[in-house]
Amino acid sequence: MISVNKNYANLKDSYLFYKIAQKIKKYTEEHEGAYIYRLGIGDVSQPLSASVIRALHEAVNDQAEKKTFHGYMPECGAPFLREAIAAHYAKKGVNLKTEEVFVSSGASDELGDILDLFDKSSVALVTEPAYPAYVDANVMAGRKILHLPSSEENGFLPPPPSEKADLIYLCSPNNPTGAVYTKEGLRQWVDYANENKSVILFDAAYEAFIEDPSLPRSIFEIDGARTCAIEICSLSKTAGFTGTRLGYTIIPSELNREGMNLNAMWVRNRTTKTNGVSYILQKGGSAVFTEQGQKEVRELISVYKNNAKRLMRAFDEIGLPYFGGKNAPYVWVKCPQNLTSWGFFDYLLEKICVVGTPGSGFGQCGEGYFRFSSFASEEDTEAAAKKMVALLKK
Repeated sequence: MISVNKNYANLKDSYLFYKIAQKIKKYTEEHEGAYIYRLGIGDVSQPLSASVIRALHEAVNDQAEKKTFHGYMPECGAPFLREAIAAHYAKKGVNLKTEEVFVSSGASDELGDILDLFDKSSVALVTEPAYPAYVDANVMAGRKILHLPSSEENGFLPPPPSEKADLIYLCSPNNPTGAVYTKEGLRQWVDYANENKSVILFDAAYEAFIEDPSLPRSIFEIDGARTCAIEICSLSKTAGFTGTRLGYTIIPSELNREGMNLNAMWVRNRTTKTNGVSYILQKGGSAVFTEQGQKEVRELISVYKNNAKRLMRAFDEIGLPYFGGKNAPYVWVKCPQNLTSWGFFDYLLEKICVVGTPGSGFGQCGEGYFRFSSFASEEDTEAAAKKMVALLKK
C-alpha cells in the first residue's frame, strides 16, 4: 500500500487566507448585498502598465507567425529577460552574471521549490511574524523549525540567535510588519550565515516600496552575501503581475555547500522539473525593466503608498499604534480594546464590513496585532479609513 506524506497532518487545519475567505463567504451569505472593503490579502487593484500590455500584445502576435513563434522556452529563463534583470541590479550597485538570474513563475512557487536543494535534516529558522507559507512548506517537508520571535522592542527586526540554524528566512520589507532591515542589521545575518555555513533565503518581493536610500533593496548590497544568500523576487506587487505570475531568483555562482554548487544544482533542478515560463509572460516582464517601464512601476507603487498614508492618517487620528507603511505596502496595527487579532477581525467585519488580516496567522507573536494592506483601490481604502475612524475613535 502506498504511504502518504504524513507531515501534512502537522499543518494547521486551514491556510490563513482560506480561513479569511470562508469567514467573508459566510458573512455575505447572511448579509445579502453587503459590500466588503478588502484590505486583507495582498492582491493588487491597479491594472498592468501600458508598456507591459503593449509587450504582451506584441508577444501574442509573435506567436501567430512562423518566423517569430516560440515553443519551449529556456528552463532557467530567456536570455533577454535574465540580461534585463541583471542590468536592473547593476543600477542598484549590485553586479550579477546573467547565469545567476533564474526566471520563475512567482516568489511563492520559488520559496517552496527552492527547498529541493536542502536535505530535510536542515534546520529552518523563521523570524516571526512571518508569511505563513515559510512555515507550512517546511512542515510539509518534515523539517525542524526554529521560530525566532520579534517584537516592538526590536522594531520587529530580530538579530541572529545564539543557536545554529541551516536555512534562514528573512523578508525585507517584511510581510506582515512592514519593517525594513538596515545594512547593519542585514550584515549581522550575513556574518551569522557565513560563520555557521547557513543559507539565507531572502524574500525581496516588496523591495520596490523602499524609498529611503539608506536602506538596502537587495541582500547582495551587503559584503559577504554572495557566499551565503539566495534572493527571491516577484513582479506581482511591484508591477501588478499577481494574475500573470512572474518572478526571479538570484543564486550567486560562488554559493557552495558540502562541495556542491547551489547555482549548478538549481540549473539541474529547473531543467528537470520545468519547461520554462512562457515567452509571452517573459516579454511582458522584460518591459518592466525598461526606462519607461520603471517609470510606470513607480506610478503604480505611488498609488499604494498613498493608500498606506491614508491608513496611517486614520490610525493617527484614532490613536492606534502602528508600524510599517512608510517603506512597505503593509501597515501593522496594534489591536484596540485588548481584542485578540481574530476578535478584531470579526469586530471590523460585523460593524463596518472592513477586512484585514489577523496577526496571529503570522505566528504566535503576531497575536494582538493586525495587518492592513494598501493594495486595495483608492476609493475602498479611503472609505475603509473613514469607517474605522468613525467606529474606533469613540
